[in-house]
Amino acid sequence: MADAKVIPFDDDRSRARRRPARAEGEAAAVRALPGPQQAPGEPAPAAEPEPAPEPVTGGGSGWERRLAGGLAFLRRRVTGEYEVDEFGYDEELTDQVLMSLLRPLYEKYFRVEVKGVENIPAEGGALIVANHSGTLPLDGLMMQVAVHDHHPAGRHLRLLAADLVFVLPVVNELARKAGHTLACAEDAERLLRAGEIVGVMPEGFKGIGKPFGERYKLQRFGRGGFVSTALRAGVPIVPCSIVGAEEIYPMLGNAKTLARVLGFPYFPLTPTFPWLGPLGALPLPTKWTIQFGEPIPTDSYAPEAAEDPMLMFNLTDQVREQIQHTLYKLLVQRRSVFF
Repeated sequence: MADAKVIPFDDDRSRARRRPARAEGEAAAVRALPGPQQAPGEPAPAAEPEPAPEPVTGGGSGWERRLAGGLAFLRRRVTGEYEVDEFGYDEELTDQVLMSLLRPLYEKYFRVEVKGVENIPAEGGALIVANHSGTLPLDGLMMQVAVHDHHPAGRHLRLLAADLVFVLPVVNELARKAGHTLACAEDAERLLRAGEIVGVMPEGFKGIGKPFGERYKLQRFGRGGFVSTALRAGVPIVPCSIVGAEEIYPMLGNAKTLARVLGFPYFPLTPTFPWLGPLGALPLPTKWTIQFGEPIPTDSYAPEAAEDPMLMFNLTDQVREQIQHTLYKLLVQRRSVFF
């Protein structure tokens, strides 16, 4: 089986959105070659217009096109005629498969309502900073679907994930295919400078592993490393508040000894898990709201500002307070946990 072509970040193809389907038999990752050299000042020859596609007729054209598209997708998977970037992100697989698997959970089960998605820039890099909760990190995946499906420019969210994600079998491969990467400053800055939308949840395990009695109370945001990264890349910070994830697995206790044996940061005890076995791993169908707040610009600061601990502390506190305030506002507005 042929390997997928790796696309470096300095290649414009790594940031292309919604690529057109390739014709059958055409080689993957073919770039348009530049035209013949012309003398300085000489206008470029006009491109010949492409012939208009012939209309498809027939009652079965819809399912036939879907079937042909599905078969073409499988052929590219088998032959390796698809692209991934240097982090392993597979945009085609994410768009056509992974998002399709997550979308029913997003639309039908959690019935996510999205607000303020227009606050995410239409182009260029941006850092989305969100609260983290829910015992299992489903909130990050739902945020990824929200950006993918609702942003007017059809942007993709690249999540920064904890080390544990990349040591779990199967999960490791799927995470990289979906565009996730290790939560380190170097990778985050590289993505931001490449013009990507990057998502981070600074609470980490403290957020998703907190007791149910502390729901919607933000934990520490670390030392402000995400602010330093945004300052160095010169990108805006977009606060994001997620309501609904706290109640999907009400964590009533933590079996710390079992967690240490298994190598997990915590082992949750909920009203249904582990008492009901695998059935207890089913999340409760809560109603979610994801709100993206006003972006906080960073491009007005000097490059050395990233080394100023007081500035980082102030910006971190500003982001945290904005997220917490929005959480309280959304909680007051919601009618019920489930409706």
